[in-house]
Amino acid sequence: MTARRTTGLARGLRRRQTDAELRLWRCLRSRQVAGAKFRRQHPVGRYIADFACPEHRLVIELDGSQHVGARDRERDRQLAGLGWRVLRFWDNDALKETEAVLKTIFAAVTSPSPQPSPVQGRGSEEGNKPAAGKEGNSPSAGQGSEKVELRGRAVPLSSLRRGQE
Repeated sequence: MTARRTTGLARGLRRRQTDAELRLWRCLRSRQVAGAKFRRQHPVGRYIADFACPEHRLVIELDGSQHVGARDRERDRQLAGLGWRVLRFWDNDALKETEAVLKTIFAAVTSPSPQPSPVQGRGSEEGNKPAAGKEGNSPSAGQGSEKVELRGRAVPLSSLRRGQE
């Protein structure tokens, strides 16, 4: 796929977001999670990631019922080969367990990857991480007074779930 075609497809996908993508984007945009810059429907290699944070080489995919199987595993393998970590979540989790999804993303952004990136070669700062949110790896909702950094201040995870900042 050519770069021009990929960019055009990405633009179209940004205009037709799912409810889950829209909800998660409201939480990820404008460096709200640990100061990380996320892009939506961002071309990565020959793929278009739902969300990508180039600074941390992190891809976030939201999957509906149509995303199950070997095709996604191959895509994850290809992205890992390019030095990207991939986190996968079910659409339903992004809508109903937003707090837990954000907690998992926050952890991925703020902790170094366990493996070096084959592309960047920068040791433990970048690399691969097992996919989350599928096949029993779905994050569970946080309890108590856990907080994340949003726009330079600590915000309780529970307030994100209600859409308050």
